[in-house]
Amino acid sequence: MISSINELLQHEAQAVLNIPVTDAFQQAVDLIVEQVHRKKGKLVTSGMGKAGQIAMNIATTFCSTGIPSVFLHPSEAQHGDLGILQENDLLLLISNSGKTREIVELTDLAARLLPDMKRIVITGNPDSPLAQTADVCLPTGHPEEVCLLGMTPTTSTTVMTVIGDILVVETMRKTGFTIEEYSKRHHGGYLGERSRELSK
Repeated sequence: MISSINELLQHEAQAVLNIPVTDAFQQAVDLIVEQVHRKKGKLVTSGMGKAGQIAMNIATTFCSTGIPSVFLHPSEAQHGDLGILQENDLLLLISNSGKTREIVELTDLAARLLPDMKRIVITGNPDSPLAQTADVCLPTGHPEEVCLLGMTPTTSTTVMTVIGDILVVETMRKTGFTIEEYSKRHHGGYLGERSRELSK
């Protein structure tokens, strides 16, 4: 088992190192800063299934670092929750295949409501319908899943999470987000206590 675990770790680590690093990251960060930090919109993340859970995590991480964000479930969006979208908001959509029906439909619905809304897409398929509609596409490199069946989202979700972390950290750098600002947004637990100590 130890040998197997080491192989899994190597596979996942290599997938992270294989993330295509292009100017698209700079473009995505610039969009987030422009639409949310400057124009006072919000970042709306979405994804279906496991990708949706990653999208939710990205939204909450952005919230704690000065970028108002919310997760929009693509199915609930079709039943009224689309109304959360407002002028200057920015969509961050995640789909490994880039063909997930609910996400593709969400882009169409959002375009009808707010035709000028910008979109960032994280996907394993940069030639997909979803990627083609994006203002900025961040490819994952389409890593093979470590799942024995090659089906369960494992390595792909690891890479999506790392891309989200990159966007958060680089946005913090661009906005000059400080520990004082962090402490105002994170009051509870160890992190809240520690951030208040550091901001004194």
